[in-house]
Amino acid sequence: MKAPIFIRPLTPNEQSQIQAGLRSSNAFVLRRSQMLLASARGERAPAIAKYLGCDDQTVRNAIKGFNTAGLTVLNEGSSRPHRLRTTFTIEAAKQLKALLHRSPHDFGLDRGLWTLELAAKISFERGIIPHKTSVSSVRRALQSLGTNWKRAKHWITSPDPLYQQKKTHAIV
Repeated sequence: MKAPIFIRPLTPNEQSQIQAGLRSSNAFVLRRSQMLLASARGERAPAIAKYLGCDDQTVRNAIKGFNTAGLTVLNEGSSRPHRLRTTFTIEAAKQLKALLHRSPHDFGLDRGLWTLELAAKISFERGIIPHKTSVSSVRRALQSLGTNWKRAKHWITSPDPLYQQKKTHAIV
């Protein structure tokens, strides 16, 4: 069993700022302040978590954060991932664009319109990308080429030999 974790001894300035955090209108600051003061009193992370209605790992993270970064742990950080995984390389995005210029019928599908989900599925099946991906990744790949999805829909062609004429209303 691991030894319990507690915050380091508080300086008078830190003590007063954490006490002020108890009166904050920001719920994040209030809860972090409660966690730190409870740890300073010698309470263990599971007991603090049970009292505050959160996970004990959340309490441990707050304590570790205070021990390394001090009072900056009272500031809420971004929940955005530090790095977005890019599924489509530039070359793969170009292959995706070429794929969308073709009809879904060319790939054995019984439909004439591309969807983002279908483009993601076929990109994986054709080996353009190494693993399955989301529709937002397909949209981002198209945006990286300066194209948006609404424009991609207009690339659709038909197996009908008179398609171009019909499309431009040239047939009378």
